[in-house]
Amino acid sequence: QVQLVESGGGLVQAGGSLRLSCAFSGRTFSSYAMGWFRQAPGREREFVAAINWSGGSTDYTDSVTGRFTISRDNAKNTVYLQMNSLKPEDTALYYCGTFYGKQVATTTRLVKYWGQGTQVTVSS
Repeated sequence: QVQLVESGGGLVQAGGSLRLSCAFSGRTFSSYAMGWFRQAPGREREFVAAINWSGGSTDYTDSVTGRFTISRDNAKNTVYLQMNSLKPEDTALYYCGTFYGKQVATTTRLVKYWGQGTQVTVSS
C-alpha cells in the first residue's frame, strides 16, 4: 500500500518562501509521475505542478509558473515543491499525489494515491 506523507507547510508572509516535501513509500517510486495539488476553503482541488518519473519533464498551472519549482529525488523517494514569491491567494491545503503512470498529468482524475495534505497560509 502506497503512503504519501507531506511536510513543510506553515504560515509565511507575502513574498516569502516555503519548501514542501512528500515522502513516498510502499511501491517503486520511480514507476510513477508525481504531482502537487491544492484546495482552498470552498473551492475544488486544483492542479499546481507535476513531474514525470525521471524528473525530466514538468508542468505547472499558469498562476505559479516562474514562482514554484517541482523536483524529485528518486534515491530518497521524495518529491518537493519549492514555493517562492508567495501570495495570499496561494493559501490552501496542499496535497501530494501519485499518478497512475510515469508521465506528467494535470487532473485529479489521474491521481491514484493521495497524501493527507499540509496547510500553507500566506499573510498579506
